[in-house]
Amino acid sequence: MPRLTEQTRAKRRDHVLTSALTCFAEKGFHATSMDDVIAATGWSSSAVYRHFRSKEELIQAAAERGLGLVHDTFARLLDLRPTPTPARTLAILVGELETRTAQPGLDMTKLAVQAWAEVLGNPGLKTLARDHYTAARARLAELAARWRADGHLRPGADPEATAAVLFALMPGLIISHHLVADVTLRELTDGLAALGTALTDPD
Repeated sequence: MPRLTEQTRAKRRDHVLTSALTCFAEKGFHATSMDDVIAATGWSSSAVYRHFRSKEELIQAAAERGLGLVHDTFARLLDLRPTPTPARTLAILVGELETRTAQPGLDMTKLAVQAWAEVLGNPGLKTLARDHYTAARARLAELAARWRADGHLRPGADPEATAAVLFALMPGLIISHHLVADVTLRELTDGLAALGTALTDPD
């Protein structure tokens, strides 16, 4: 039997992972069995186990895939020239959320919610998630520093504090999407503007 090329092997591994992601999004990590994943791939069990030896490995890979998307989102923001304004950045983040929730059968935000619960009992995943999220906040802080330099923020504004608020918005938007109702870009910008005015008013 001819040896698989690295490219073919990577494609087959990705097929297994994508099949697992679809199952996880539908049933959750713990309700999904390896038999479910195998059936979703359309392959034999031996073909699947050649790439992932257990469901735990698939959960780890699923978390890495989702966190990689977070990394890519914030890296792209820093790469944009000219630097996107705060309003444009919010539009990009809301658009990213809409893109991820619009994929039929593979809503990556469902996996994010499950991963947050999973890290509570999985030290390895917790470390992985913390590292990625810390890096994401650092990128937002760099973006906020550019905003301050460009005059979008007041001279004394703290980029780290600005980054903390922006970062905290994303989980809230995801929870609203799944449990309450989607928050529109207009609602988000109007609400933040109103709060900004209220918080700068003297007591």
